[in-house]
Amino acid sequence: MRRQNLLILLTALPLLIGAEAAQAYVGPGAGITAIGTVLALIGAGILAVVGFVWYPLKRLLGRRKTAGQPASAAAPRKE
Repeated sequence: MRRQNLLILLTALPLLIGAEAAQAYVGPGAGITAIGTVLALIGAGILAVVGFVWYPLKRLLGRRKTAGQPASAAAPRKE
């Protein structure tokens, strides 16, 4: 296994040393798409935190608050 890793390293090293930076152009459509994707990922992360952490804590605190009240005050009546 060690010999195989050495062979891979010796094969890849000249390719990595000789590589130059790509002179690429990102057009406005691809740029806006990339920005939108990053914003969507950030928004999804924030919503995941809210859904998996904040909402159960909110329910737990709500139960704790209504535990000290009588049953008739905890649930509103339908008349």
